[in-house]
Amino acid sequence: MTTKPNLAETSRSKADIQRLPDWLRRSIGNASDLSTVQRLIKQRQIHTICEEGRCPNRGECYAQGTATFLLMGPTCTRACAFCQVDKGHAPMPLDPDEPQKIAESVQILGLRYVVLTSVARDDLPDQGAGWFAETIAQIRQRNPRTQVEVLTPDFWGGRDADKTSEDLQRQRIAAVVQMQPACYNHNIETVRRLQGPVRRGAQYDRSLRVLQLVKELNSTIPTKSGLMLGHGETAAEVIEAMRDLRSVGCDRLTIGQYLRPSLEHLPVQRYWTPDEFEHMGKTARELGFAHVRSGPLVRSSYHAGEDA
Repeated sequence: MTTKPNLAETSRSKADIQRLPDWLRRSIGNASDLSTVQRLIKQRQIHTICEEGRCPNRGECYAQGTATFLLMGPTCTRACAFCQVDKGHAPMPLDPDEPQKIAESVQILGLRYVVLTSVARDDLPDQGAGWFAETIAQIRQRNPRTQVEVLTPDFWGGRDADKTSEDLQRQRIAAVVQMQPACYNHNIETVRRLQGPVRRGAQYDRSLRVLQLVKELNSTIPTKSGLMLGHGETAAEVIEAMRDLRSVGCDRLTIGQYLRPSLEHLPVQRYWTPDEFEHMGKTARELGFAHVRSGPLVRSSYHAGEDA
């Protein structure tokens, strides 16, 4: 039996998406900066999280010579309830030329700082860790002065009780760490209590372990994580998450507002104010984070090059 949608609820949901506070409204940036990058990624059939995730800062970042490339296709094998990236069907086969295409794009655009992220690829034997390493190598071959930051998934893809999976996770992370990225980022996204409904297929402690492993493998590589506010978390829970990140040696932190991409995604529970973001940023610095970006429109790669 098919249930007709509740028109009143649908109307309210649409109104919630449209009724953004003034501090969340901003220009997408210079049209020429946007069109140059968009044309290039379309021609080369590569992807950026800037476009796939409809980041509000992409024009600003392009103008500053920074971009975040999305590796291994636009389809994720997981189904996080907040994320704009495509999911729900089989991912595409890897494009063997993708690392080279990205390296060439970095060269053409003259990018000084690049962030490499990816969809989760639980279907691949190494979860895509080797693809990160190969892409870094290709970028450096053509662009030796360009710094490369990584924002990786957890590289898990195994059963919770499987010790072999823990060993494999360490090996996969080690493959990326050996390439000595300028920064290793892995987002916990939200507080411990809300991990289940927000990050399907991920676990809070497992994500903390990713950051801890990076430091165990190479303590000189800065680590970073990010939090999205607006899912119903309390200030005390956010501070607890910050402390958990510091306990595993996390050096850098981004804090931004969750914005609902569509009616199929989790609704926003609350819009945190700029003053509240400023306070959270101040608290993070007091807890010992070396670099903090905290604001309504802050995203994982926002001003990443400046922190380097």
